[in-house]
Parts: sequence; C-alpha cells; structure tokens
Amino acid sequence: MEKKEKEAALRRTGERRVHTNGVEIAYETFGDRGDPPVLLIMGLSTQMIMWEDEFCQRLAGRGFFVIRFDNRDVGMSTKLDMSAVPDFNAIFPGRPAGVPYTLHDMTDDTLGLMDSLDISRAHIVGASMGGMIAQLLALKNPLRVHTLTLIMSSSGNPFLPPPKPEALRVLLRPIPLQRDKYIEHFLETWGILNGAEIPIDRARLRRLAECSFERGVSPGGSARQLAAILSSGSRKGMLSAISIPTLVVHGDADPLLPIECGVDLAEGIPGSRLKVIKGMGHALPPAVWSDVINAIVRHIHTCSR
Repeated sequence: MEKKEKEAALRRTGERRVHTNGVEIAYETFGDRGDPPVLLIMGLSTQMIMWEDEFCQRLAGRGFFVIRFDNRDVGMSTKLDMSAVPDFNAIFPGRPAGVPYTLHDMTDDTLGLMDSLDISRAHIVGASMGGMIAQLLALKNPLRVHTLTLIMSSSGNPFLPPPKPEALRVLLRPIPLQRDKYIEHFLETWGILNGAEIPIDRARLRRLAECSFERGVSPGGSARQLAAILSSGSRKGMLSAISIPTLVVHGDADPLLPIECGVDLAEGIPGSRLKVIKGMGHALPPAVWSDVINAIVRHIHTCSR
C-alpha cells in the first residue's frame, strides 16, 4: 500500500448510521473530508463491504473522500422484515403496486445520506442495482451529481439479452440462514458471477462471506430489493435526459448483465464513454481494481477541468 493509501486508511471513520427517509442507513468513509466526495452504491442483496477496504483506500489515496453504505434491507441498514415478501407473479414493470418500495425510494435514501453528511454534490459510482439507483439520481436530482460512473449495470431495457441460466439460478435461489450453508451459498454465487476468465480467490471470498453473515442476512430483504428493480421498469427512454458526464464500465464476460447492457447504457446517455474490461464478470475482484479505479479517477479529473 502506497503512502497516500496508508494515510487514507488512517482516516477511516468506521461504521456509522444516519436516519433518513424512514430508515436507518449504515455507512463508512475513507479519506479526507475536505477532498471531493465519491459515493459508492452497491448492488442487489450486496453489502457495502463488497466495495472492499483496499479498493476504498486506494480510491481515497487518489485524493477523494470515499463513502460506502448499505442500502436498505441489507447489511447493517434497516431491514423491512415487517413487510411481506412480494408476490413476483403480480409485479409488472413500471407498476409498483404491491411492493414495499421501489428504486425511487432507494434513490431518496441515497440523497438522504448525502444530506446527512452535508454533501451537496458528489461523484456517484454505482454497481449493478447501484448503477440503476445512480441513473435515477442523475435524472431526478442532476444538481447533486458531479459525474456518473455506471459499473456492470443496465437501463432495464426489456429487449436486452437475458442473464446466463446459471447466473439467473443463483440470483433467484433462497439465501440460507445457517452460517455454513450461507458461506457455501456465497462462494458458489460469487464464483459464478465472477465469470470463468479471472481466477477466483476462495480465501478472499470466504472472508467476505463470513463478514457478510456477521453483519446481517435477510432473505426477505433480497426479495424486496429484486421486486424494487422489477417494478421500477425500464429507464431506456429516459437516458437521453441525463446531462451528467457519464462513464460506463462493463466486463465482456458478465454472465448476469451481458456486455450489451453496458453498450446500451453508453449509447443511450449523450456524450458518455464506455470502458470494456476484458474478462471481468459481474463482480469486482482485485484483478480489475487498477483498471476500474484508474478509469474512475481519469473520468473525474477530465470532467472537473
């Protein structure tokens, strides 16, 4: 770890919580509060720790105040377990009736976190579902977004290629509550989402699985987040209204949201740039960190001149 990254690690706050939009959001920051803020939004049923410590430290070491957080219904943030598990047979795109919340509510959570931290404007980086939330944030509140980076995400365009069967299978299967079974489930899930081209560090994944289990597991929360995605509909027709400088990062080996999803986003958002990372699946293993971080930093610096 370089000197700046070590200094960023020392300026790590540890986990904190804020109340906003009727829920409690757990978050953590890295780096100097006076540096430009970069807000990281994670994906479906995925805790903020999947923006791994070293990833955040390296990004903070490049001169940014980095914030990661648990979305509602995951990790240490509020679990809406009093809400029933949605009836997926009754969910229709763009019709949120019958679901406890949508991606629009999760976007408001994100804005509430920014308000609580007194951040008027930030560089927004979203992965997968987090990229969907980031799109809505740029559409609904463009003055709050300095730059936009969408990693392995999608517009929700129903005409895009579907996930590979094995990726869809692990996405939809129930999450076990027993520790050993949860860890096995986690390892298999991320082993498939990682794709076949980049080697898998099972020891690293096991550590993340153990930490995720300790921080809190909510099978119902995963289902509610998926319902939020499905009921929020397509953003394809709205992308042309995004005027924020946008970078789209996508792997060419993504088994869940194929590369066509990234191409679709880049083609739909005026002036956006597409960076394709060879061999990257639907995951952020350390092997791609340098490419991803360098792309984010270059994008921010280019658009901040």
